[in-house]
Amino acid sequence: MEELGTNYKNEIIGGLTTFLSMAYILAVNPSILSLAGIDNLPEGTGMDAGAVFVATAIAAFIGCMVMGLLANYPIALAPGVGINAFFAYSVVLTMGIPWQTALTGVLMSGIIFAILTLSGLRELIINAIPLELKLAVSAGIGLFITFVGLQNSNLIVNNDNTLVGLGDFYDPLVLLTIAGIVITVILMALKINGGIFIGMVATALIGLATGLIDLPSSVVGAVPSLEPTFGKAFEAFQTPSEIFNMQFLIVILTFLFIDFFDTAGTLVAVASAGGLMKGNVLPRAGKALFSDSAATITGAILGTSTTTSYIESSAGVAAGARTGLASIVTGICFLLALFFSPLLQVVTPQVTAPALIIVGSLMVANLKHIDWQQFEIAVPAFLTMLMMPLTYSIATGIAIGFIFYPITMLMSGRRKEIHPIMYGMFIIFILYFIFVKPHG
Repeated sequence: MEELGTNYKNEIIGGLTTFLSMAYILAVNPSILSLAGIDNLPEGTGMDAGAVFVATAIAAFIGCMVMGLLANYPIALAPGVGINAFFAYSVVLTMGIPWQTALTGVLMSGIIFAILTLSGLRELIINAIPLELKLAVSAGIGLFITFVGLQNSNLIVNNDNTLVGLGDFYDPLVLLTIAGIVITVILMALKINGGIFIGMVATALIGLATGLIDLPSSVVGAVPSLEPTFGKAFEAFQTPSEIFNMQFLIVILTFLFIDFFDTAGTLVAVASAGGLMKGNVLPRAGKALFSDSAATITGAILGTSTTTSYIESSAGVAAGARTGLASIVTGICFLLALFFSPLLQVVTPQVTAPALIIVGSLMVANLKHIDWQQFEIAVPAFLTMLMMPLTYSIATGIAIGFIFYPITMLMSGRRKEIHPIMYGMFIIFILYFIFVKPHG
């Protein structure tokens, strides 16, 4: 601590600040994975919200503890927003893969991530994919989860003439969502730590005061059972045909890809903000990435989508956190949150929508680093980003962008800039569109 110019007070305050900044995931993740607010779902599609809440809290606790103790970074982990939307809406709803099998995909992607980290292949793959496509993927996921939030809250509804249209602004629930968005935007504009979380609390309180949301039965209660989701990731191994096919390979690669680059970007961003970089090198990067993969594996076994490093950790760093003690404090907060599960009853789609919309807008910020004047770069980046919300599939957006990149680069005479791995991905995604169902 002395070497990094910090102390116990700074680390504890930083850890608490990070928790408040990302505590929304305790409500958002169960909401998305249980597919709350979606009508006419096939029977058995959604996961048990109580079990997902417990899995989310424990996965975050374990991830934060491993990051703090092993890598000694003030970077917190929890199931990621965006990748949980891919899990629920693309893999389960669109592809029709059972959520138990989808958890198997998360588990396998975590294992592959760990192997790549330990073997050193991580750097090779990261360097093979151009920066512009990495940024476009992040932005595309931001647009996707924003669209999910708008749809779940009925701000955007089906329109037979134009596919989508504005919802009914005379609907009190729609007005509650708008109020939540306005409050959260104001808090974020004022740079208040935990603005997203506070905005959710304010929206829920307004809903309770107006009778739009029912009062919870209690504030503190027994920890929900983990049984509905625990160990379900292993069930698919009993039927190999479910996991040894092209469709499932794409699912695993997408889980891996999103976690791979989201984690790397977050680590560099937070470490840079805290002055923890040594030149252009991140010390203990391997340990930090291994912490992420270990949390993903654990989370999949418990019953949640991919656990990843959170950019909200930068709020804790801004409050003074510099060591892994801050991550440990954040992890303990997640563990204590297990006893407040009854409050999930007030977390309706109208409460979570503002969080999804604002987080989505933050994820689009990286587009400023793409050179839009270069046509051969702009087209695949734009298609990657745009096709995610339009096809309602993160995997499809990635596939289309990665197919067009080698084409535009080759035709622009920039063949030498294309890494051989990108040609391999080009072939994989072509096969994806040939052998996987078109709506997948």
